[in-house]
Amino acid sequence: MSLAERFSNACAQVQARIEGTYGIRIVTRDIPDPLTGDLNGAEIHIDHAVTPEQRLFLLAHLFGHTVQWNVDPAAFDLGQPRQVPVDEAILPGLMNYEIIAGRYGLALLHDAGLHDLDQWLVDYTACDRAYLAHYYRTARREKSEQFWIDGTPLLTPLPIPAFQPQLRAFRADGVVI
Repeated sequence: MSLAERFSNACAQVQARIEGTYGIRIVTRDIPDPLTGDLNGAEIHIDHAVTPEQRLFLLAHLFGHTVQWNVDPAAFDLGQPRQVPVDEAILPGLMNYEIIAGRYGLALLHDAGLHDLDQWLVDYTACDRAYLAHYYRTARREKSEQFWIDGTPLLTPLPIPAFQPQLRAFRADGVVI
């Protein structure tokens, strides 16, 4: 099985888990550049042009943020688009917000029966965080791949609490990579 097929199969497993267990609708559509995904608390939208690898990350990552938005009222505010450059004093909270999304995403992969993608998801999450930190500091959008580092320290999955998806506004002006 090719790597693309592996990611495609994993996407199907994860999407089935998100929709079937959590009642969150997944929509594939054209999302205006430079974004590749969006969320509103009850739906996850992913650009039709992403690779299977990117799609799997977006499913896990945006699910993590969806959980956050539905269980922590402050998380919705953290996830809103920001005027850049961002004050350095709020960067630690924003970076923690991303780590928590990654931890929920990791739990989702495990719940979907995927236990061999931990390092990949953790490395992708670290790349996303580094990209966002750079963007928040400089207001420059770079190629996200340049922030990739293999073998970042593993995260511990965060158990997914019971929640009821609540519809909120899309982040259309956000910085999801």
